Amino acid sequence: MPAKPRWPRVVLKVSGEALASTASDETMDAGVVDRMAGEIADSRNRLGVEIAVVVGGGNIWRGLTGANANLDRATSDYMGMLATVINALALQAALEGHGQPTRTLSAIQMAEVAEPYIRRRAMRHLEKGRVVIFAAGNGNPFFTTDTTAALRAAEIEAQGILKGTHSGVDGVYSADPKLDPTATRYEEIGFMDVFNRNLQVMDMTAITLCRDNKLPILVFDVMTEGNIPRALGGEPIGTLIQ
Repeated sequence: MPAKPRWPRVVLKVSGEALASTASDETMDAGVVDRMAGEIADSRNRLGVEIAVVVGGGNIWRGLTGANANLDRATSDYMGMLATVINALALQAALEGHGQPTRTLSAIQMAEVAEPYIRRRAMRHLEKGRVVIFAAGNGNPFFTTDTTAALRAAEIEAQGILKGTHSGVDGVYSADPKLDPTATRYEEIGFMDVFNRNLQVMDMTAITLCRDNKLPILVFDVMTEGNIPRALGGEPIGTLIQ
């Protein structure tokens, strides 16, 4: 019998920057993608947890980059959505390389490379044991992929969100631990505390969606090897927001 997962159905949020290479100027580190894919596939098989993934595109393009360079924000955001599709396809290929059936569902239709996002189809894929990757954000400009993760989690009736960080910070702190050596990490914190203390966890639209839909968020360091199965398996890791 598989071990009991933290939640039976989850959305894993991975930023595009987490996939970038630190050893070169390449926008994607194949080794990192393969390691993450292996951990997701192993967790799916060992724990029996249903896993959906929302991946960002910041390693290729960020909407605010273009907006700050006098490119209109809507166009720049659409460019960022296309970047997430590239990352989703790379992760899909890596997951299938580990023997894990995977489907990429895109909020922007591109039938040659991904299925269109349909809520009931996504849920059926999960029920059949496939990993589902949500690409192209939610299909609308002015929204982050953090908000997409919260929205999709509510739509597919997930029980929680795993928010993977990539900057060496392993949870939610009272202040930026890179700037303030006295900052302390919270093991658990409430949604209202995040609002009241203006903690930079996810954008406030995403936090509000999670609060309103009673979706807990586990913030953890996704770059440490083995942390994805630890988070999925319910080990004491990171910070739980609920």
